[in-house]
Amino acid sequence: MASSYYKLDISIRNETGTKKAKIARKKGFVPGVLYYSGEEAISISIEKPILLRAMNSGQRIFEIIQKGKSQYTMLKQVQYHPVTDEVIHIDLMRVRRSEKMTISVPIVLVGDAIGVKEGGVLSQSLTQVEISCYPTDVPEQIELKIDGLELNSALSVGDIDTGSEDIEVISDESLNIVSITPPASEEVVDEEEEEGEDLEGQDSSEEKTDEPSKESSDDKTDN
Repeated sequence: MASSYYKLDISIRNETGTKKAKIARKKGFVPGVLYYSGEEAISISIEKPILLRAMNSGQRIFEIIQKGKSQYTMLKQVQYHPVTDEVIHIDLMRVRRSEKMTISVPIVLVGDAIGVKEGGVLSQSLTQVEISCYPTDVPEQIELKIDGLELNSALSVGDIDTGSEDIEVISDESLNIVSITPPASEEVVDEEEEEGEDLEGQDSSEEKTDEPSKESSDDKTDN
């Protein structure tokens, strides 16, 4: 669990509008908006290097200081430049430590699957899971043990154990997370073997069909 939060230094932005936002970006700031349910949104700006470090920290909840008090926020939306992929705007959402929140966290596979050791191919189809918990309990990641995963087997959201009663998984339990399948080459070989068996079955049935006709022709010769 996250016992401490990445501290994000924000500045209140009194001048708003497209032109003012462009000026802020030229000065090395990223303009944004701070939201909180039931309250008026606040225009803010954050130094670009500080924001990028926070986004790369792996944390989902950030601590900010507003009016001399610590508050907690999460990234609601990040807007990127369509050509350069630079961050040009962000939306922060305030959260209360006493209220549960819904957030997506990454899934990390832990262990060495038996099926992979047997030559199977591991495929992860879901990399994030949605959970509900208090801001103080937000994990950096959800771990899923795969040591016992065999060939032709799979694990779904329902197999996740958060390890805490305060963390509830919201995502559909039937969603597949990871599976292990035979290599494609083995599947081709199996198909060829099955086709070969079918052909052998056809040959033997044809031989059996030919034998009575031969006997009947012999009988006609004798007569």
